[in-house]
Amino acid sequence: MENQTYNYAIVRSFVTWSMIWGLVAVLVGVIVSLQMVDPDLNFPPYLTFGRLRPVHTNAGIYGWGIGVIFAAFFYIVQRLCKVPLWSDKLAKFQLWFFNATIIASAVTLLLGYTTSKEYHEMEWPIDIMVVILWVAFSINIIMTILKRKDEQMYISLWYMMAAIIGVAILYLVNAAAVPVSLFKSYSAYAGTNDANVEWWFGHNAVAMVLTAPFLGMFYYFLPKSTGVPIYSHRLSIIAFWSLIFMYLWTGAHHLLWTPVPDWIQTLAMGFSIMLIAPSWGSVFNGYLSMKGQWHQMRENYLVKFLILGITFYGLQTLQGPMQAIRSFSAFIHYTDWVPAHIHMGTMGWVSMICFASIYYLIPRIYDRELYSIPLANLHFWLTLVGQLVWSISLWIAGVLQAGMWNAMNSDGSLTYTFMETMVEMYPYWWARVFGGVIYMAGLVLFIYNIYMSVKKGEPTAVQTATTEGRA
Repeated sequence: MENQTYNYAIVRSFVTWSMIWGLVAVLVGVIVSLQMVDPDLNFPPYLTFGRLRPVHTNAGIYGWGIGVIFAAFFYIVQRLCKVPLWSDKLAKFQLWFFNATIIASAVTLLLGYTTSKEYHEMEWPIDIMVVILWVAFSINIIMTILKRKDEQMYISLWYMMAAIIGVAILYLVNAAAVPVSLFKSYSAYAGTNDANVEWWFGHNAVAMVLTAPFLGMFYYFLPKSTGVPIYSHRLSIIAFWSLIFMYLWTGAHHLLWTPVPDWIQTLAMGFSIMLIAPSWGSVFNGYLSMKGQWHQMRENYLVKFLILGITFYGLQTLQGPMQAIRSFSAFIHYTDWVPAHIHMGTMGWVSMICFASIYYLIPRIYDRELYSIPLANLHFWLTLVGQLVWSISLWIAGVLQAGMWNAMNSDGSLTYTFMETMVEMYPYWWARVFGGVIYMAGLVLFIYNIYMSVKKGEPTAVQTATTEGRA
């Protein structure tokens, strides 16, 4: 039994709820993919593609992604700082307010209340709830770090602090609006300024929600899983500061060929290309940490998830800068190539790290061994195959779309009508459904394995969960 007592009860609760919202996100994702191939599956007014799609994205990013962030960092911050959470009561409040915020978001979106801003669709009352939630989390993490016993801050805490500060600034600036009724507001910005602020927020939300915290988790769980230290702490710090600086200027690459001033577009394009360096700094740091340990890719299911996760991160950060080049963006923008790119990040990079984190946490927060390692390995392969089928089918579809849209006859008329293009997409959209079903099967298997681990897993050799109650 450890001398120090940590609050693992809150970690257990966030793990549970993150898995619930993850299942909701993937299930709704499969439904909206089916609606794309069969419009009769749209049931107005509440269960249409236009209303379900933001439910899917918000449940995935904020319910699943941030839920795992909360779970992982409530565990990590206690372990790295060697002190318990600053406030258990604040953490409990955060848990239930987190669920209330997700539910309120889903209900209002289904009812049609939306700002129409991507990744920031919630109207102003929900915005206030999000701010309260983030402030509660930030205070607890910052105060715990301030009372730490170790003077040095490991890289994982650097990434978490960046996310805390970055999300706060981004969300507040983009949320600036004038309420006109209980569930309707108008942006404080107009025209191209509104678009520029929105994508400054949108792309940096990728940085501060879907990148920084997960790199922090990767840097913590990889050495813990392999038993060897990270290759270079110095490289991780250099990559950190470079990433934080460069990401801030990239948002306008979503607005190439628009009325946004040309110099802003060029700045965004340049910094997007430069992002390859710090991103791959972390990728190489992960790979070099595996020197002499590559056999663990066969033997250690945790390492499978972590290394494939960082690999998808690396691929995403090659594809993204390529899409930020004007000539390529002109060809590929608005095609299915773009959601394929996004989902390589969310289904591949983010979710792989989430799965690895939860698999690592369960034996330590419940004092129970994983129920079945073969099931975990099967889950890995279902996740990998589902993700590859999903993304590759849409990459092909995107290139085909772009080619058909740009094909012209000798007289300058378009070779194909828009509907002809749509018809050609159906085989690839069915492949997307198939990939999504495979992925969901893996997720169900994962949840079953975790449930059985808690209920029937063998006791761990060393008891580690030293705190408040069992979940």
